[in-house]
Amino acid sequence: MLVNQTSVIGRTLSVDSLRSLGVTITRIFGPEHGFRANASNGARVADETDPKTGIPIISLYGRKRKPSPDDMAAIDILVFDIADVGCRFYTNINTLYDVMEACAESGKELVILDRPNPNGYVDGPVLDMKLTSGIGKFPIPITHGMTLGEFARMINGEGWLPGKAQCKINIIPVQHYTHAMEYTLPVSPSPNLNTQQSVLLYPSLCLFEGTILSQGRGTYMPFTVLGSPELKGVFDFSFTPVSIPGKSETPLHQNQVCYGLDLRNYDISAYRKKGQINIRWMMDLYKAYPNKEKFFDKSLSKQIGDIDKLVGTTKFKEQIMAGVSEEEIRKSWEPQLTDYKLRRKKYTLYP
Repeated sequence: MLVNQTSVIGRTLSVDSLRSLGVTITRIFGPEHGFRANASNGARVADETDPKTGIPIISLYGRKRKPSPDDMAAIDILVFDIADVGCRFYTNINTLYDVMEACAESGKELVILDRPNPNGYVDGPVLDMKLTSGIGKFPIPITHGMTLGEFARMINGEGWLPGKAQCKINIIPVQHYTHAMEYTLPVSPSPNLNTQQSVLLYPSLCLFEGTILSQGRGTYMPFTVLGSPELKGVFDFSFTPVSIPGKSETPLHQNQVCYGLDLRNYDISAYRKKGQINIRWMMDLYKAYPNKEKFFDKSLSKQIGDIDKLVGTTKFKEQIMAGVSEEEIRKSWEPQLTDYKLRRKKYTLYP
């Protein structure tokens, strides 16, 4: 089973549920953050043994990213059961791809226990494949509007596995689900997405990982605030990132007072109904930032990511710096975005 802390049926982990039914589980594969979600963002995760069941846990976010031939030889079926947040730069879709490749190579079936996508809309530029990386492997927009079961169908249908190999997949669908539904994850999907508000703000606020602004890592309100020490006097709201083991050990602007936006009570429903990520915050905060040459400068800190790889295009940074209107920025995402929406329809399981 490829599972983490979100793999629950009621309050019980699906591993425990299946074991209680007499299913023999020989391996647990753990993704980013580990089986119990106690590893920080991007941190390597080691192999271990689950203390409750004695089942070996093999990390797919350490020395390897996909199950080995020996791993696959020890199993009959691989069950994939992880809650996702529906974003290109959230690494669950990469893990899904890797296990599909391993299953295709070994001839084993992949059973996907599908789960709702809390960010079920489609928006953002489609990734320029010249910018592929660990935070963007597929020609899809920022919010892809699919469940992981649907995305597995797309991986097969678009021939994305090496040599256009096909993985045998068996998707257990979600009853009565539609993409228009508001859905609250019952368990935090990762240490820094610890509230429903952070999950829904994540597609917009994660883009700030490509800037000098903190998104609240190193606080207990990550991905609901934005700020920088240099915005003192511009904004009244402030927060101070600190080292938090298992969450953010060395956050950007550690132990410095950051000033900016408090989005904890922002009405998320408005732009969710629009089906759009919010790029106004990026436009407004760049305009407000006093030292603009530092805003996107990833040489200033290892915590600053590559804005081009996050957004999926080199145009966005240039547009923000040039003061291009939101309407013009959105126009530049076409026709690729509309083309993707049409392709997506072939693979959806839910209305």
